[in-house]
Amino acid sequence: MFEFINTLLIGITAGSIYSLMAISIVLVWRSTRVINFAAGGLALASSFVGAAVLEKTGSFWIALPLAMVAGAVFSAFIEFFFLRPLLKRSGDKGAEIFLPIIATLGLLGIIKTILSYIYGERIGSLPPPLSDKGFIVSGESIALSPMRILILGIVLLLMISLTLIFQRTNLGLSLRASSFAPEISRLAGIRVDLIRTVGWAISGAAGATAGILQTTNGSGSVAPESFEFSLLLVFGFVAAVIGGIESLVGAVLGGLTLGIILAIILMYVGGSLVFIAAFLILILILLLRPQGIIGAKGGRRA
Repeated sequence: MFEFINTLLIGITAGSIYSLMAISIVLVWRSTRVINFAAGGLALASSFVGAAVLEKTGSFWIALPLAMVAGAVFSAFIEFFFLRPLLKRSGDKGAEIFLPIIATLGLLGIIKTILSYIYGERIGSLPPPLSDKGFIVSGESIALSPMRILILGIVLLLMISLTLIFQRTNLGLSLRASSFAPEISRLAGIRVDLIRTVGWAISGAAGATAGILQTTNGSGSVAPESFEFSLLLVFGFVAAVIGGIESLVGAVLGGLTLGIILAIILMYVGGSLVFIAAFLILILILLLRPQGIIGAKGGRRA
């Protein structure tokens, strides 16, 4: 019984981190209609910033917000100097869809190459700020610790905040309008290019948070060729598709669903099948419910 409860708790914690990366992907999609595969590289770069700040200050609570700021700046920089000129130069509709995807994949490789050149074999350290030892219940240790509660709390706070921004603020309305009807939005006085950059910046901050929490919940160290961030990108994308790539709430539900399923496979089937299982889940979702858990054909959700 405790083994199954622990499996669920591990899955929920991992799924929460996948949810943050899924939120990052969904934010870019909702604001610019681009799937940002460079998100994993941006999260990695931001985590190096967090590790550097932690080394200088000794405070995780300073390192996390500064890493989020770095993620926002990196992401906005890429949108402004790379994606915006690319979209303006793409002539046909097909190019507008596929060129940004190819570009973000290329940017992912460029970011990792730059980090490898700067850091080489050096490794940044991001240990958990709170205890990662599980609480004792009925004499048994469960997979729920202060650190894991913190992760769940951060994910919940970000999801609520971003959902309110999209639903209840002029910024959220402008982001949605700029995505679906940029020309009409310009006529209405919305600065579409600036709004899209803001959307990318918010996405970068969410991705940076995912990177920091992934590291602290995992090995506690960050390296240019860290496989953890490749998995984070893949699982975050799968989570976004599962939940419905239009929905922030769906991103969280998709991340939690994926995390629990993969934890069960890891515990009861085998670790070698986890990576393959994620892609099988993705294929099944695309075949059975391509709009995702919350997504609806012809409609938009929060």
